[in-house]
Amino acid sequence: MCCGGRCCVSMTQCFFDYSTSKVLVIRSKSVGTLNRFCQAVVLAYIIGYVCVLKKGYQDTDTVISSVTTKVKGIALTNTSDLGLRIWDVADYVIPPQVASRREEAKVQARVLCPLGPSSTNPGPGSTCTSGRDCKRGFHDSRQNGVQTGRCIQFSVTEKTCEVLAWCPLEKGNDPPDPPLLAEAMNFTVLIKNSIRYPKFNFNKRNILPHVNSSYLSQCVFNRTTDPDCPIFRLGDIASEAGEDFQTMAVHGGVMGVQILWDCNLDMPESWCMPTYTFRRLDNKDPDNNVAPGYNIRFAKYYKNGGKESRNLVKGYGIRFEIMVFGKAGKFNIVPTLLNIGAGLALLGLVCRAFWILKLYD
Repeated sequence: MCCGGRCCVSMTQCFFDYSTSKVLVIRSKSVGTLNRFCQAVVLAYIIGYVCVLKKGYQDTDTVISSVTTKVKGIALTNTSDLGLRIWDVADYVIPPQVASRREEAKVQARVLCPLGPSSTNPGPGSTCTSGRDCKRGFHDSRQNGVQTGRCIQFSVTEKTCEVLAWCPLEKGNDPPDPPLLAEAMNFTVLIKNSIRYPKFNFNKRNILPHVNSSYLSQCVFNRTTDPDCPIFRLGDIASEAGEDFQTMAVHGGVMGVQILWDCNLDMPESWCMPTYTFRRLDNKDPDNNVAPGYNIRFAKYYKNGGKESRNLVKGYGIRFEIMVFGKAGKFNIVPTLLNIGAGLALLGLVCRAFWILKLYD
């Protein structure tokens, strides 16, 4: 119990008191050496790892990015079915992939025709002996049309169910090797990449300020001679990924282009540069070669004698997946104080541990 002003005076004195911990000096060479060594390790961790390597004095932001591509190149072919033909961008670019080989079917129309055999068109009703084996109105996503319920001759030795479809049906032939557009390895792709770090209001493009139209019209990316050029030769992309372009072009594939923007915004803006790496993304396991590579089908429609017809094109090619990663850092007093405080607390913990160790020795 306290009475009147005496209690208030006592509480005021306690509030304004300041106490210090007792200092204990331990005179031991072994303990002192170990103590200084541990302090040096903690300081090296704080200065070397936290501050220098991990840049603990910086605030960070992740990249926001947009990418567009443009392929250029011309190829000349001379085949028995197409004759002498020149291929330009409109013929082989199906965004975002480049066709290295095309199989163009005969003119197709919506008529009745026999379904292909089970080897190329799996599913019920692909082969039959009579109409009882065919189901009227049946259709399967793996087949090419809707069954009419009739069993008709497909070849001299085989009968299949009749279907209403785009006929003649596509045949599952083995791809030709070498690919039709073998010159595609010399095609080039322009990659235009814009990035933004919104926290720091920082924007930049991979077409750098010193790159002009004249340079862009003739440069090709080379890590030694032209590292700033955003135009890449397809053969070089495959080579850097450890792939042979001509082998990959037969069945097609998926190629990853990785662009890394790691920027220290405490340094000049010109130091913030993109780094490119390339790798193949699709599976090429020789022991698991079912449905290898990459292909796409598309059609060109037109009127033929009043009937709607189309040319079906099956293209094998290289699909580009462009992935942008990045992190930017800039000095900020808040993370700096937090990391320094954490480091001093760790240093104090080491000192306290040695004091307790000697106390109980």
